[in-house]
Amino acid sequence: MPIITSQYTPPYFFRNGHFSTIFPNLLRKVNGIDQQRERVELDDGDFIDIDWSYGANSESTRRVAVLIHGLEGNAQRQYITGLARHLNNNHWDVAAVNLRNCSGEVNRLYRSYNAGVSDDLSSIITHIIEKDYGTVSICGFSLGGNIALKYLGERTIPSQVKSAVTVSVPCDLYDSLLAINKPYNFIYQQRFIRSLKKKLLERQDVFPDRISKSDINACKSLMDIDDLYTSKAHGYIDAIDYYQKCSSKQFLKNIKIPTLIINAKNDTFLGDSCYPSEEAKENANLFLETPNFGGHVGFYLRGETYYNEHKTVAFLQKW
Repeated sequence: MPIITSQYTPPYFFRNGHFSTIFPNLLRKVNGIDQQRERVELDDGDFIDIDWSYGANSESTRRVAVLIHGLEGNAQRQYITGLARHLNNNHWDVAAVNLRNCSGEVNRLYRSYNAGVSDDLSSIITHIIEKDYGTVSICGFSLGGNIALKYLGERTIPSQVKSAVTVSVPCDLYDSLLAINKPYNFIYQQRFIRSLKKKLLERQDVFPDRISKSDINACKSLMDIDDLYTSKAHGYIDAIDYYQKCSSKQFLKNIKIPTLIINAKNDTFLGDSCYPSEEAKENANLFLETPNFGGHVGFYLRGETYYNEHKTVAFLQKW
């Protein structure tokens, strides 16, 4: 499908990628959403927590959007709750997923989450379909977007899954890592490292025989963490093996439902390979929009609803 010409033109200050990225994380407040938590027990003995919110008259439509957060996020992040509110207002139920170890409680198993945990997403989709939803759509942000695209392109999906929208997606994980490692992303990089190391130290308390505090403290980069923990805990040889096998770009050609990717050109977290224009041109189900502005998950518009939220609901309503 040809690349979509974007109509996104934000106010002046939001044309700066860093400002767009930082502003909603620090200053956006999302009110008017009531989330109710459900714990889903997984076949491997672990759990995932889903935070539900419900749309008016959704009983008659029986449609639900599954939302997946990004690296070190959760279902309370403003980009999740903002979209959930807009979906609820348009008669969609929302299942906002907290990936393993992201709901405020250390999970039972040593494994956690990563950019390729499509097996967990598959379990969640199966659980939700059992609630008698006839229409299921998937919305993923950043790392969660990569999970969604990998899920859609690597397997046969249930017929109830009708469409998907992903935002600010690192379709090539290694290329994204190289981008995040650039000097102008130093503050973001250090914030991720601090958060991940804090969680690893919590896991070390529970699994002292699997990982040491000295090894955790020695990690100086995201790749160090992926080499030490992410890859090994999830069955990959090392960080590079993990990046290669979990990058969603290789699966895009197989996607068989209408799927929209929104990646801003001034997203400093994404390298050139994270804009899959050739894949979009060759797959009639894949739509790619690359606005000039928006930063990383920062598509500000005046009012309560952001550009990507308007775009997501409009896209999902088509199918």
